[in-house]
Amino acid sequence: MEIIKLHHPYTQNQIPTEEVVLALGFFDGVHKGHQEVISRAKQLAAKKKYKLAVMTFNQHPSIVFKKIASEDMQYLSTVEKKEAMMAKLGVDILYEVDFTSAFAALKPQSFVDQYIVGLHAKVVVAGFDYTYGKKEVASMKHLPDYAHNRFEIVIVEKQTSEESKISSTRIRHCLDNGKIEEANDLLGYIYETTGRVVHGDARGRLLGFPTANIEVTRAVRLPRVGVYAVQILVGKQWHLGMASIGHNITFEANRPLTVEVYILDFEQDIYGEKVTVLWHHYLRDELKFDDLTGLIAQLEQDEVDTRDYFLEENRK
Repeated sequence: MEIIKLHHPYTQNQIPTEEVVLALGFFDGVHKGHQEVISRAKQLAAKKKYKLAVMTFNQHPSIVFKKIASEDMQYLSTVEKKEAMMAKLGVDILYEVDFTSAFAALKPQSFVDQYIVGLHAKVVVAGFDYTYGKKEVASMKHLPDYAHNRFEIVIVEKQTSEESKISSTRIRHCLDNGKIEEANDLLGYIYETTGRVVHGDARGRLLGFPTANIEVTRAVRLPRVGVYAVQILVGKQWHLGMASIGHNITFEANRPLTVEVYILDFEQDIYGEKVTVLWHHYLRDELKFDDLTGLIAQLEQDEVDTRDYFLEENRK
């Protein structure tokens, strides 16, 4: 897959000359709804013998339109994760447009001329609610007015699960409320985060549950505070684990949020390693204990529950 990063205004020599089927969207999370858009585009590209191209943005439009600070924006997928998923879905060319004020100020006709026709799109595929400006004048139903018969338009209808729209907003709501299995179902894969193992306060080791303290970027949305059954990738090996997202409130108040994983049947030191965590199942909320005996008993139960969860999953 060829990745082309565009900053407005781009130069024409950045654009491959081949004609393409172009899928449009921000694609945060690349969930089942997004996958349907890309799948539809891929089928058309194969049928018409065009390359499959996707155009997305390097940051959320809200950063420009709503003046949200970039450091406060949390995504379901990093740019790197999005790139990996696009490659897996068979995309030939991935355009990552720098979403700036200048780009956002484009009139609908200019957007179509420069970022659809200019990318040699012969077919455009997008979800029913895709916009390229104010929705009153730049919705998918208005696109034929700007296309002037220069390309075919395919609108992908609303994708639903349990009669509700599959959307990044819905997935974020699930993560925020501990509904991790529902989020994973809407995504079509197990939600993941990456980070580097750093030194913590080593209390877990003293309790008999040594944990990997994982430093994660603020840009990635974490599931809600609580304890989870997870898998963790260390090097090239997957391991089972139980993860805690919380503030270690048993020990003191107002502690910063930490992500810690107790890796089952694992005794290596992995400080400095970059790891990936797959969030499978919400076990419980963060609890405050009156003494260490109660905390240790709960951690022992969490380990039993984690092993039981994965045993049950393996039976399915």
